[in-house]
Amino acid sequence: MKFKSDIDIDFGNRDSALSVLQKYTSAGIVRDGKLIKHNTGIYVTDIPEDPFTSVASLDHKVAEDRGYMKLDLLNVSLYTQIKNEQHLDQLMAQTPLWELLLEKDFCSQLIHIGNHYDTMIKMPEPVDSIPRMSMFLAVIRPAKRHLIGLTWADVAKTVWNKPEDDSYYFKKSHAVSYAHLVAVHMNLLCEQISQGLN
Repeated sequence: MKFKSDIDIDFGNRDSALSVLQKYTSAGIVRDGKLIKHNTGIYVTDIPEDPFTSVASLDHKVAEDRGYMKLDLLNVSLYTQIKNEQHLDQLMAQTPLWELLLEKDFCSQLIHIGNHYDTMIKMPEPVDSIPRMSMFLAVIRPAKRHLIGLTWADVAKTVWNKPEDDSYYFKKSHAVSYAHLVAVHMNLLCEQISQGLN
């Protein structure tokens, strides 16, 4: 049995995280028949490497099939606004004012939501919880857009199923993580508004 992983780690500044690693190899990805550097993926274990580019010599999907574990280190600039771990814990513990999602100006500022306000108001029931936000983040991806406008109970029936045509979709683990980040951002924006910072 082969171990397959999809590990994403968010950082306020990806370069700062990379600077503390003693050794890593940038992942490779094949585009237009050419192996190039992956935007976010790295390997912290030994992997065959192109000596001229210092990039893994295998496409990341081939490497995964061979058992190599890629880490995706992602820039999420929102984290630069978080003061410390205690501040993050406080923002995560608060229940967001979900009704603010009905305000277009507020939605337009939110990470991962931004320009999806028009889609949000097409949903027949409000986005008022982490599970619903997770499903909303999933239905705005190409493979699940056909679920827009359905009740959350109907969306829940198939939203986490892998599409047969390999089109882009969100795995539940990613969607739930991002839903928590949206909630943190909602609470942070409210905090900034209350402090007159926004």
